[in-house]
Order: sequence, then structure tokens, then C-alpha cells
Amino acid sequence: MDIKSINLPLHAAMVTVALALVACASPEKTPATAAVAVSHNAVENAVSAGAPELAPQEINAAREKMMRANQALAAKDYKTARELAVQAQADAKLAQSKANSAKATAAADALNQDLRVLRQEVDRANSSQ
Repeated sequence: MDIKSINLPLHAAMVTVALALVACASPEKTPATAAVAVSHNAVENAVSAGAPELAPQEINAAREKMMRANQALAAKDYKTARELAVQAQADAKLAQSKANSAKATAAADALNQDLRVLRQEVDRANSSQ
């Protein structure tokens, strides 16, 4: 038995396994799974930014779409899962942006209040001289 006759069945078996793997893998599953994972991270980031308190409608919409995307993924409806995951990610980013904006506005308002108090103190000190 020569090397070519040994390699031929091995090569055929490898090709068969590769074809079976390709047939089992859905081209839509990987992007949908990745999109759901990205949307999950986006929701977590928005929650960490304070979205439940500062942008409740947006974060609730993101959570609801993410839940529906997970259900679609479980049902192997990869197109719907991906679409919902992308929408959930957009809602989560909006919620995070609104939360960050609300925090920045509150910080600016507090700084302006501190400046007003400081100006009043300076004016009072200057008027008593």
C-alpha cells in the first residue's frame, strides 16, 4: 500500500466532514448571534450609565427588543433576531446618550449654581469695603 492510496480515503473523509459542517452552519446564525451579543453589551452599558433612571422609555424599549431578539434566535429566525438586535442596540445607545446628557446637564447646573454663590460672596465682600 503506497502513501497515495492512504491519503485518498483520508482526504475524502476530511472533505466530507467539511461539507457536513458547512451544511449545518447557517450563514445567518453567526451575524444574528453576534448582533444579539452586541445589543446585550449596549444595554448593559446604558444601564451602567444610569439609563433606567434617566432614560427609562429608551432602555425599556431596548430591553424589550433584546428579549424579542433572543426569542427569535431561539426559534432560529435569524433575520428577525438580527434586525431586533440592531434596533435594541440603537435604543440602548440612545438611552446611554440621554443618560450621559442628563448627567452633564446636572453637573453644569450645579457648577453654575456654585458660580452664582461665589459671585454673591465676592459682591458681598466688595460692597462691605
